Amino acid sequence: MSAIVNHQILLASRPEGEASTANFRLAQAPLPALAEGQVLVRHHYLSLDPYMRGRMNDSKSYAAPQPLGQVMGGGTVGEIVESRHPQFQPGDKVVGMGGWQEYSVVDAAQRGTLRKVDTTRIPLPAYLGAVGMPGVTAWYGLVKIIAPKAGETVLVSAASGAVGGAVGQLAKVRGCRAVGIAGGPDKCRYVTDELGFDACIDYRQYADAKALGKALQAACPDGIDGIFENVGGMVLDAAMLNANAFSRIALCGMISGYDGAPIPMAAPQLLLTNRMKLEGFIVSEHMDVWPEALNELGTLVATGKLKYRETVAQGIASAPEAFLGLLKGRNFGKQLVKLT
Repeated sequence: MSAIVNHQILLASRPEGEASTANFRLAQAPLPALAEGQVLVRHHYLSLDPYMRGRMNDSKSYAAPQPLGQVMGGGTVGEIVESRHPQFQPGDKVVGMGGWQEYSVVDAAQRGTLRKVDTTRIPLPAYLGAVGMPGVTAWYGLVKIIAPKAGETVLVSAASGAVGGAVGQLAKVRGCRAVGIAGGPDKCRYVTDELGFDACIDYRQYADAKALGKALQAACPDGIDGIFENVGGMVLDAAMLNANAFSRIALCGMISGYDGAPIPMAAPQLLLTNRMKLEGFIVSEHMDVWPEALNELGTLVATGKLKYRETVAQGIASAPEAFLGLLKGRNFGKQLVKLT
């Protein structure tokens, strides 16, 4: 197998402010021969996710910085093409963290590096979205932090994205009113018409938190009990203006500040006056709930009850441009790169 050339995207430099394609480099490397216990995976799809932007910086965060000159990290799905491990056979479909490259050599004996998946009822790329890390992120923030009761109102920012779209649908399953915030009329229509949210607000129509807050007040006549926050800034400020007493905020992302600028909060006193709970979380720190979450998500996807959309870029060389587009909200739903 060593004659195969593996095309890869490396982190060439750290961004100063906004990230650009100049921060990445396309490289190629030969594949090493497999040692005992290793498998060779041919990646079919690569997942692009907002958290990757934070890892490009050399700063203190919840994840170690992405090392310079090495393959960008990221989730992948693919198939085993060669195996020197008894539990994996060529043709097995697997999900793992193969990174921004066409192939990976994986030490399959290490727990948690590769998971076999069944593609008879769930399409392979869904294991990077609705039945993968984004889906579990949605499930954890909603079920474990917001913990909504039937009849409550749950607000989701970035509602047309892979995480946000799942949050609203999981809230509807639990008998809640689901309200989304998204950018542009097409995304808002998708959130209500296809994903089944009760309402969706186009934040681009409003100049500031006060104006957006008024629109939210109309969409959430009984106030907001749970906020699933992916954006921060004006969007979170507007949500907090409409939050009920004892409301809960699951802080998943702050995409408005991924270029490194501070994100002020307009009225933090509302946390106190409304006795709000605000909890940030990283889903990889809660592996104990993954089986329960994946069980529900997989069942909902297999039965057609959890809808999702994918934006697919073609070929490893397209990954940097697709990633930068994701940070600007150019994608629709889950952003993937097709590698086969």
